[in-house]
Amino acid sequence: MSIFADPKELTKSELESGDVFAPRFDENELILAITCDANTNELLMAAYMNQEAVRLTLETGFVHYYSRSRQSLWKKGESSGELQEFVEMRTDCDQDILQVLAIQTGTGAACHTGRKSCLYRKVFMADGDVRLQSLDMPQLFDPAEKYKS
Repeated sequence: MSIFADPKELTKSELESGDVFAPRFDENELILAITCDANTNELLMAAYMNQEAVRLTLETGFVHYYSRSRQSLWKKGESSGELQEFVEMRTDCDQDILQVLAIQTGTGAACHTGRKSCLYRKVFMADGDVRLQSLDMPQLFDPAEKYKS
């Protein structure tokens, strides 16, 4: 049972212009969440949310996601201390993508590699090969130290 309105019950106009939040979860009951720094609007990361992650984010003030690899809910930064304080959630015109504005706490690293953003490399072509090049984003913490058990 969903705590959100069913997008199938809304007209196109209501979905695109109305004031009813009716997120369009995919066939796996997930929706893409793009998380940006609330102060700079810099893209920090993209992950998926299920209904529970959306609800917990709105209710607790901390951003939650759904891990497809672990198939479980997770509060961002719970084990690393790199919590994301929730500021605002937006949705696109047809409500199938979310933008989350957050304040990245801890060292300021949203990425498990210790960088501020998960998008620290660019894709380019060189001599017919597709390659990656670092954007020289420094590590704000050592992942081997932070995540050792």
